This record gives sequence, structure tokens and C-alpha cells, in this order.
Amino acid sequence: MFTRNADSAQSYDIVLLNGRVIDPASKLDAVRHIGIRGHQIIAISAKPLTGKTTIDAQGLVIAPGFIDLHSHGQDDENYRYKAMDGVTTALEMEVGASPVTKWYAEREGKALVNFGATVGHIPSRMRALKDTGSWLPRDAAMKTATTAQRAEVKQYIRDGLKEGAIGIGFGVNYVPGATRDEVFEIFQIAAEMKVPCYVHLRFFGAIEPGSALEGLQEVLSNAAATGAALHVVHITSTCLRDTSKCLAMIEGARRRGMDVTTEAYPYTAGMTGLETAIFDEGWREKMGISYGDLQWVATGERLTEESFKRYRALGGLTVIHSIPEEISRLAAAHPLVIVASDGLLTAGKGHPRGAGSYARVLGRYVREQKLLSLNDAINKMAWLPAQRLEASVPMMRRKGRVKVGADADLVLFDAATVNDQATFDNPAQFSKGMQHVLVNGTFVVREGKLVEGVKPGVAIRR
Repeated sequence: MFTRNADSAQSYDIVLLNGRVIDPASKLDAVRHIGIRGHQIIAISAKPLTGKTTIDAQGLVIAPGFIDLHSHGQDDENYRYKAMDGVTTALEMEVGASPVTKWYAEREGKALVNFGATVGHIPSRMRALKDTGSWLPRDAAMKTATTAQRAEVKQYIRDGLKEGAIGIGFGVNYVPGATRDEVFEIFQIAAEMKVPCYVHLRFFGAIEPGSALEGLQEVLSNAAATGAALHVVHITSTCLRDTSKCLAMIEGARRRGMDVTTEAYPYTAGMTGLETAIFDEGWREKMGISYGDLQWVATGERLTEESFKRYRALGGLTVIHSIPEEISRLAAAHPLVIVASDGLLTAGKGHPRGAGSYARVLGRYVREQKLLSLNDAINKMAWLPAQRLEASVPMMRRKGRVKVGADADLVLFDAATVNDQATFDNPAQFSKGMQHVLVNGTFVVREGKLVEGVKPGVAIRR
């Protein structure tokens, strides 16, 4: 591979030569040459092009930059791992933000990749009910809201949508005091404002009452009754061994004309706050695990009953080893399940999904296990998430595809070597095999290394 800088100005700022272009949107899978000017793709040609900067991409796949619909890590530390994993757009769609204007302002002009958020039911409820948690509810927001508090939550959500939020996020499992009527009323707002609902279901596991199937039925009913679009987050960690049944429900709803999508991350463990309602009485039975299947993020230690009680009082992130490998494989192979990381790293601590989700799909599930084709994987990582968003977010019609006029969000990777390196014991490790990544026509990864001093990421808004 070589890079050539021309002395004189040419037709294009950047030319990518001889790469295998895979674009699920157009079904293109062929060697092509791409010309980029400014932030846009200007030419896709079967004949070589010339430009100011030329990358010989022979032996590399050129794909649309990956779009992560579930990225909690929204700072420079996390954006760096995203870029090295091929992600060009990282969105906080489940928990979301409130106030929305403040959230966007904190990232404008400072982001390596594109960023955006829903207005979140969780943070809106935490504001209205005066919860003391810093990110997820710890106390007041778990309780039933008064009529006045519910009205305040709805106003925060309306305000957030007016400020450009790209949907409404829910984490119903984290706010057990939220009644079905309260959630339904917010679905009504989503339908009125023509935005999707991105939902962490009320329940998880297979034990009735309070199963994942029951939680899914709640939101499918809300979507059917209101006409709101629905996206169900991390289906494998919620539905666990009932994932196939939950997917069958979603497929059935889609066949009958409902706008329903879902996602999963390619790992056998989840992660959340130990202080949250997820770990209320009965969690072991619902998840089918025990204390030793929990891993305290701060130290990496597996928990005991004693340390569980101590750390739960303290509060903090815990990895939950609860997803069977066959369930992870099921979701990876399923054509409708979007890849989304649910990632978060803080000072190098967290879950490997925050650094390696996309390379893991390409390396482990495409190349090594052959569960799905390279084209299908790219479809699940770029085109499907763009489609989920573009009806309500016009900006996304220029992302998730390799097309003349589209934004030059591109990833060039070596399909023979791409893989994740992050582990549960050492999650802060860059993926390998992503040779070049461009965000809005600017290199953020070049020759397999991060480019320092560039911040081309833009806000994704309605």
C-alpha cells in the first residue's frame, strides 16, 4: 500500500484507488476508485482518478462508516476507540440526554466522530423527580411520579425534540415506578412528532410474570396503538434464552406493517450499574446466573454475596456474564439485528464492546465462524442503522452508504486481519485491521493509527 501527495491541485482532495467497494444500499461489490472533495463523495469510478492525496486501497474493503445507535461513551476517550473500530457516527439513543441543547453544546467542534442523542425519558424523569444519580437512576426516579411530575417529564421531552433530539430514549427497566400509562403517553408524543422510540424493555429474562416477552408486548402494543416507530435495544441481554421468540414477535409485527427494529452487541456479557433496579430482588433467577457471574469493573474481580452487597451500596458499573454464546451467534447471523455496541469506557475501564464490537463481528463472526457474509455484516453495521434514522433525521440520508453526494464517512479495512483486541480484563485496546477511517472527508485513522489534532465530527440533529 502507498500514499502519494500530488504537488499540484487535482480534481479531488482525496482519491481512494483500487479498493473493493461494498455498499449494501446500492448492492455494489466491485473494485472502484473514489474521489472526495471537501466532506462529500464526488465520484465513484471504474477508471483511476487523480487527486491531491491518493491512497492505494488494493487489498482493502472500502465500506460506509459504521453507525453505532447505542454508544453511551460520548467523549474523546470513547470516540478514539470508536474510530479505531470503524465507527464514524456514535449515537446515544437509549438513555439519551436532557437538557438536549446543553448536551450538544458540550461536544460541538470537539468530536472525532459524528455524534447525536435522543431526548431521554430517564434523564427527564431524573430531573423532574430530583434523583441523586449521576447517569442512571439511583432513588427518586425509580418511584411513581405525581401528575405534576409526569407533566414536567413530558415537557422536557417536547423541549428536547424541539432542540433537535433524534428520537425518544427509554430505559423502562431502570424506572420501575413508571406506569404503563406514563410510557404510553410518551409514545403518543413520539407519534405526534414523528420520531422513533428507542426502548430498553421493562422486564428481562423468561420468568413470568415480568418476562422479556411481556416487556416486548407492552411496547409493541404502544407502537401499534399510537403509530410510533419502535427500536428495541440490546435484545440478547434482555431476552436471553428467549431471544428467538422475541425476534419472532418483531418479525411478525414487521410483516403486518409495523415499523419495528432491534439491535445487539456481539458479546456474551452486558454491563450496567450495580445500584440500579436491574439488581432488585429476583435478578439471579431472571438472568439464570449468580454472584460469581458479575465482574466489578473498577477492579476486575468476580463478586461474592458479600462484595455484591458492599458494592451495590457504593454504586458502580458491573459486567454481567449472562448471555449464552449460541444467543450471541443467533443475533449476529440474523439479517434484521443491527449491530450496536452499548459501549462505555471510563479511564480505560468498562466493557470490551466499547472498543471492539464492529471488528469483532468482521473477524469472529464473518471470517472465522462464517455465520454471515461480509456484505451482510456491513449492511447490519451501516445501512440498516442509517435506514432506522433517515425517515426522521434527514442528515442520515447522506450516511451509511457509498454514493455520489453522500458524506465521505468511510472505513477501509483488511478483511483478512480485522479483529477485536479488547477483553473483559483489558477492555481499552484498539481493534486491528482498520487501516483508514474518514469522517466527513477528513482522515481520523490513517495507516492504522489515529490522526491527532482533527475534530471533523458533526452533530446529528433533526
